[in-house]
Amino acid sequence: MEVEAEVLAEYDRKSELKEFDDTKAGVKGLVDAQIAKIPRMFIHHQRKLEKNLSFGNTHLNVPVVDFGGINQSLDHRREIIKRIRDACERWGFFQIVNHGIPVSVMDQMIEGVRRFHEQDTEMKKHFYSRDVTKKFIYNSNFDLYQAPASNWRDSFYCIMAPDPPEPEQFPALCRDILMEYSEHVMKLGITLFELLSEALGLNPSYLKDIDCAEGLYLMGHYFPQCPEPELTLGTSNHTDSGFLTVLIQDQVGGLQIFHENQWFDVPPLHGAVVVNIADLLQLISNDKLKSVNHRVLPNRVGPRVSVACFFRTHFREGDRKKVYGPIKELISQENPQVYQDITVKDYLLLYYKKGLDGTSPLSHFKLQK
Repeated sequence: MEVEAEVLAEYDRKSELKEFDDTKAGVKGLVDAQIAKIPRMFIHHQRKLEKNLSFGNTHLNVPVVDFGGINQSLDHRREIIKRIRDACERWGFFQIVNHGIPVSVMDQMIEGVRRFHEQDTEMKKHFYSRDVTKKFIYNSNFDLYQAPASNWRDSFYCIMAPDPPEPEQFPALCRDILMEYSEHVMKLGITLFELLSEALGLNPSYLKDIDCAEGLYLMGHYFPQCPEPELTLGTSNHTDSGFLTVLIQDQVGGLQIFHENQWFDVPPLHGAVVVNIADLLQLISNDKLKSVNHRVLPNRVGPRVSVACFFRTHFREGDRKKVYGPIKELISQENPQVYQDITVKDYLLLYYKKGLDGTSPLSHFKLQK
């Protein structure tokens, strides 16, 4: 124990983080250097304790909802809304097939993310930044200096709405597909908010009218192969900020959600999109819809590529002053108000201050019982 304490005392985490950050080569740079052991900054001590508990449960599956023929009849639409409502109340996650985004476009988007991350490091460095006001940035771990352990992942981040970059601000390698794919996701997002509004018993345009679909933020994640996947995570246990997340993933796998006190795999389904409720939608639905903890496991094979699109409103200074609270129509004597009204800025300050630490910011905004 004394030796272990001495080793801990000698470990200068801040210096290791800065040295890694300064390379601007990300986790892929470590893999390209053919390291056999992961640096200490990536070790998640909880992973050591989990052992075989971390491999997911295969007996239950996240619901899959078929959007085919959604507008052919009112009864069919109602059945789809019921399935979405059940999935959001029980799981907080579901997959959609026949959603209207061409599979070829989804495949091209995955390939565009791969091309960006696998280009020459010197080319990528031009985009490497921790300035969150920029419209397109690339780095490894947005919360590198806040999180208790780093994730085995590189990402690029791009504001796609309401104020997207000029075309020349995108990397040429994925410029066209970023714009095309985002247009499709925005259309799907508006449809989803209509269905969710109806699932809550509200007017179909309700959630869109309060700007849930105004902002779209895209992340292109790249999870390189990992020499010691049992010691780290691709993405730490967390809930999403904003209102709603639409995600596509390649066939490598690794996404898990926490359901009924255990981790469940969200298996890749080619051509499907994964949808999950985020924190602000749980807040305004007064806990009717669930924002669920999820994570990504690393793998000895790879890379894994995913694209996450977040619907939220807080990209411009004025948006941060917007106030959100439980929707009044959803509050009653039987269902009293769970959360206080908050500004988006209040929520964001807390979310980014603590990083992805496995806890939801929502608990800080609950009304005292």
